[in-house]
Amino acid sequence: MAIINIETATAVCSVALSEKGRTVFEKASFDGPSHASLLGVFVEEAVSESKCLGLTVDAVSVSGGPGSYTGLRIGVSMAKGLCFGWNVPLLSIPTLEIMASEAVKRIPDGHQPEPLLCAMIDARRMEVYAAIYDKSLRKIRDTEAETVTEETYAAFLEKREVYFFGSGVSKCKDVIRSSNALFIEGIHPLASGMAALSERAFENGQFENGAYFEPFYLKDFVATVAKNKLLK
Repeated sequence: MAIINIETATAVCSVALSEKGRTVFEKASFDGPSHASLLGVFVEEAVSESKCLGLTVDAVSVSGGPGSYTGLRIGVSMAKGLCFGWNVPLLSIPTLEIMASEAVKRIPDGHQPEPLLCAMIDARRMEVYAAIYDKSLRKIRDTEAETVTEETYAAFLEKREVYFFGSGVSKCKDVIRSSNALFIEGIHPLASGMAALSERAFENGQFENGAYFEPFYLKDFVATVAKNKLLK
């Protein structure tokens, strides 16, 4: 079973080809939001690699949010187009779960009680999109858009260690002062981290409606007007 995985929820643009839950090809750009120009190129390279390996693409999986409104729309539009053209099912993996699956690999065993994982994406100002998982990736608290204060995660930190990671971490370090708060740097939602999650979703028949699926934006998109236009 081969799956094309697409991740465009943040400033990182990435595509991966996975077979039986294992990444066999990946391409990623960390150079800023250039998804519109890079995504098609990365997908084409992944498709070319699948042909070289003699693989038939069985599904397309896309990071479903939350995240950048524009990035999510670009990724989902590409995924829908591929599914329609190839007549294969569409899968969607929550962006914060992708991040949590990567964080699990960096957390040492032996903690009692086991720590919690707080995946967070920067949502500007002091806000983050965040969800809390345990080490088996069971969601402990649903995704929320929240303003980070010293009390935001206090109830969880009173009971056990909590690992914080993602692009929202920088705004938490100076605010959350609990000794149970631990921070992991360098975790991004990446297509290569979707392989096992996508395979599990495929095997469980968790397919999306290719015509009506929409990413999880969490907050409504608000268009802003440039200051120089307001002054005219």
